[in-house]
Amino acid sequence: MFWVLFFLPAVVAAGLSCGRLCLAAVAAARPQPHEERERELSCYEAAFLAGGPYRVADLTLVSMHRARRVLLAHTGWVTVVDPVGRDDLERSVITAIGPGGQERIAAIRSGTAAADAVRALADRLTGAGLAVPDGVRSGVNASVRTVRGACLLIAALAATALLMPGEGDTGRAEIAAWFALPLVLTLGCLAIARMEIHPYTRWASPNGQRLLGGLDPAGDPLTALAVRGLGAVDDPDLRSALTSGRFAHRSQ
Repeated sequence: MFWVLFFLPAVVAAGLSCGRLCLAAVAAARPQPHEERERELSCYEAAFLAGGPYRVADLTLVSMHRARRVLLAHTGWVTVVDPVGRDDLERSVITAIGPGGQERIAAIRSGTAAADAVRALADRLTGAGLAVPDGVRSGVNASVRTVRGACLLIAALAATALLMPGEGDTGRAEIAAWFALPLVLTLGCLAIARMEIHPYTRWASPNGQRLLGGLDPAGDPLTALAVRGLGAVDDPDLRSALTSGRFAHRSQ
């Protein structure tokens, strides 16, 4: 019966991780306070709700490039043309570029995404009930990672129990069946989370998603970039430049 010593931790891991995920799901489903009046989204706001801080950085860079305030090279470098930003986000880009007037796009995107101007934009959208609070999103993501870890732990404990020398009347098939219970529980929670909780882990809340759905990006390249991401950029050289360092951040 030594296999029971491996089975009990598997049950505890499954119960605690799934319970944590359920609590995170309840927090994510709780309605957020929102503005009663209707409003229109700016391009920056749409970019944040659709793709987060890095989408805002992409939009700012393309906007400045189109206005000839910076030059984006297909090699992945940005050169300052006009060092005076028109708003806080443009000034964040210029600050990220640095006094040399030239910097890699990947570094600029990281610096701009972490700037105070983007955090202020996120706070405004969260306060308006249009963006998912960072604590809710991070709580759900951490809970999902915990359940995934529990799955791996249960599988490892089951393998260890099955590799032990046979004892008593308990066969390997029966041991496997017992371990299948917590494994099915955790895998089931992950499947339900993917279907039910995933929308709450996006940047936009349900109200924000509704406003995003009302935008028409046709005919406006900046709005198309804000809503659809880099795939909406027609210029292959510009798209290649913006793609530099992008996959490290999964910021499409």
